[in-house]
Amino acid sequence: MALDRSAIRPPIAMLAELTHRCPLSCPYCSNPVELTRINSELDTETWQSVFKQAGELGVLQLHLSGGEPASRRDLETLVTSARDAGLYTNLITSGIGLTERRLKALDEAGLDHIQLSLQGTDAPMADQIGGYKGGFDRKMKVAEWIADIGFPLTLNAVLHRRNLHQLPRALEMAVEMGARRIEVATVQFHGWALKNRDTLMPTREQAREADRIVSEARAALKGTLVIDYVPADYHSDFPKRCMGGWGTTGLNVAPDGKVLPCHAAETIPHLQFDNVRDKSLSDIWYYNSAFQAYRGTDWMSEPCQSCERKTVDFGGCRCQAMAIVGDASATDPVCIKSPHHGALQAQADAHASVADAPLVYREAPGKESEPAE
Repeated sequence: MALDRSAIRPPIAMLAELTHRCPLSCPYCSNPVELTRINSELDTETWQSVFKQAGELGVLQLHLSGGEPASRRDLETLVTSARDAGLYTNLITSGIGLTERRLKALDEAGLDHIQLSLQGTDAPMADQIGGYKGGFDRKMKVAEWIADIGFPLTLNAVLHRRNLHQLPRALEMAVEMGARRIEVATVQFHGWALKNRDTLMPTREQAREADRIVSEARAALKGTLVIDYVPADYHSDFPKRCMGGWGTTGLNVAPDGKVLPCHAAETIPHLQFDNVRDKSLSDIWYYNSAFQAYRGTDWMSEPCQSCERKTVDFGGCRCQAMAIVGDASATDPVCIKSPHHGALQAQADAHASVADAPLVYREAPGKESEPAE
């Protein structure tokens, strides 16, 4: 049964996936296996309308993402439009495609914050994982420009079996760069990342060591660096509160204009998504069937329905339940109360015990080099 609109709060955050084009070929990419081609991307005017609608709907934070959003040559124009709509803008970027001149232009356009990805703490690891030779050195230069201009910075370190040993250095680098925050994100197995589970799945020992390092670093760096932590799902006992609860806090707009309750929602085959080309953002947020599907708690079955944690983690990740159990309404198998938890733990150990295999890289559509200075 559809919830009454008066019971639904407006979203506070929106992820705008401006493009799936990207210079990197990360094997853990969580974007859909079938990527949006450049000729299907929303044009400048449509994105500007979406940002205006977002501001009117109540969105406060706009995360400009991709792919690599710097692949959009209208990025500065879009930032200006987002600022005019009253949105706080965060650019989620690999740094590739950003020159000093372009960063200054983004500053003038009103960009508020930058989140810079980190594939490794040295060139051999970072360039191997990103599939882009020279990417690490370029990223370090971009970090210098970001600091010189004065952008608030978050460092996003995606960690997995091959690079979890670099976590202490990643924390040091965040402090050295003057970052205010670091997201220590253990790889999430959605989209393309599923093709690389055997070589990216951390061991249980690595997961526990990461827990320890983060806990100690939070105490040691309190007041200097905020540490957000996404632990290794498959080795956890309780699931994360995905998206703050389905259809409660944020929404995603894909490059072609589809509006999703979460980044990976298209992996749930029975959901139907509306497009900003056809309906307003407000109508989609309040009335689209995909947003209604797992909003609130009425949809839950046992053990979630009677669990004291049901308004803490809202049953966990719907996409993960779909990927592992084949039922998006099931309890996230990460949860120790799920009947599938033991099988998930065994699966995690099996993946983690496989000898390192060659990484399966992805190619983004319209992969292009960075613009000239």
